[in-house]
Amino acid sequence: MELTKSMILHKQLVLMADFAKGIYIVSPNVRLEKESLSESKRHLIEFSQVDIELKETSSRQFMDFTEELFTYVFSFVKTECEKELSELKREIPFLKEPFKVFDSVKLKEKFGEDFEAIVSEKEKFPFWITDYYREFYDKQDEITGKHINYDLVYPEGFGEALSGGEREFEFMTIKKKMLERKTDLKAFDSYLSVAEKGMLKPTAGGGFGVERLVRFLSGKQHIKDVTLFPRIPGQKIVF
Repeated sequence: MELTKSMILHKQLVLMADFAKGIYIVSPNVRLEKESLSESKRHLIEFSQVDIELKETSSRQFMDFTEELFTYVFSFVKTECEKELSELKREIPFLKEPFKVFDSVKLKEKFGEDFEAIVSEKEKFPFWITDYYREFYDKQDEITGKHINYDLVYPEGFGEALSGGEREFEFMTIKKKMLERKTDLKAFDSYLSVAEKGMLKPTAGGGFGVERLVRFLSGKQHIKDVTLFPRIPGQKIVF
């Protein structure tokens, strides 16, 4: 038995419909995070997520869309919540598009395994990191081998904001990547059946945590400070 891998598969299935150009969801999520993440300050077991998926959209187009969205949110909060930000002693940066883009392979060579946290500490504005080796559903360039995916990362050491990518939609490629990752094909019978019939469409998207966004905007060091009834990985429940 295992939990659903991701809402990505559900979004792909919804976007098979000819009339659907995209999907936008705000949903409660449960993620059984490892106890080792208890000191991360940004992980929750229960959180709210905004998920967006767009049909016939490239990774760069979705990144542009996301940059425009976050620029608007930051500007709105700076303008409409000036009093609250003053009380919090929080100065939100003015965002400039396009955001910086880093390659994960090059960052790993330079900074080691903890490259994302190191660069997040160094940067002053949100930035992108691309080309992560991840699950089978993130598209991979057949010629270069690069993974066509991305993470949006907050500066000031706040870490990951959004994760996403272009999606694999061709049956043989999906099956090949599942086998490479030793994924149980039986658990995805229905999904694979749809893919084999050529019904999946090319899409790109991503999802970001609401609590992480509020944490960064408010400048709080721990995500529990912006969450009602927070459940932190590794937290002991006392009855």
